[in-house]
Amino acid sequence: MPFGYYARLSKRQRAIYDKSDGVTEVRLPEAESLRPVVAALAEALAREERAETQLACQRFLDGLTQALGVGPVRVEVLAARPHAHWGELHGLYTEARGARPPKITLWMRTARQRRVVAFRTFLRTLLHELCHHLDYQRFRLPDSFHTEGFYKRESSLFHQLMSDTEDSHDDGSGTDRAAAPDRR
Repeated sequence: MPFGYYARLSKRQRAIYDKSDGVTEVRLPEAESLRPVVAALAEALAREERAETQLACQRFLDGLTQALGVGPVRVEVLAARPHAHWGELHGLYTEARGARPPKITLWMRTARQRRVVAFRTFLRTLLHELCHHLDYQRFRLPDSFHTEGFYKRESSLFHQLMSDTEDSHDDGSGTDRAAAPDRR
């Protein structure tokens, strides 16, 4: 069932949305080889070191993009999340522009209390933004919509990267479903 904003899309956009919605998983070859990188990312975040967390994110993304056969994406980790009347921004994907490569921006602290974000939330946000990158580079979609298929792709990556014991308390929800589903 499409999200509410589907009715506002043009015929062309609906075709893109439908194609995106039909892709429900991303198979990650040798996911277990990336688990130590995931653990290093968790440790960096736990130490509350922004620069170290950014380096760990970049190593993780480099491994993921190589394994998935897509072009690289740059990552920037900033301090506290921006917020306004609409809520907090967890992450942002920016398409390549000219000579500038695509970029993922993440925030490691909550907006109001400035606490370090829980690792699972941080990882899901990173994977969410990577899914936008995959929409453009792997699936060759002209736009990246938040569809049910999009959230399933995010969850499929998450579950492949987390071991069974680490993953046992996950409910499978996406990182920003509470926000109105829209294009980013």
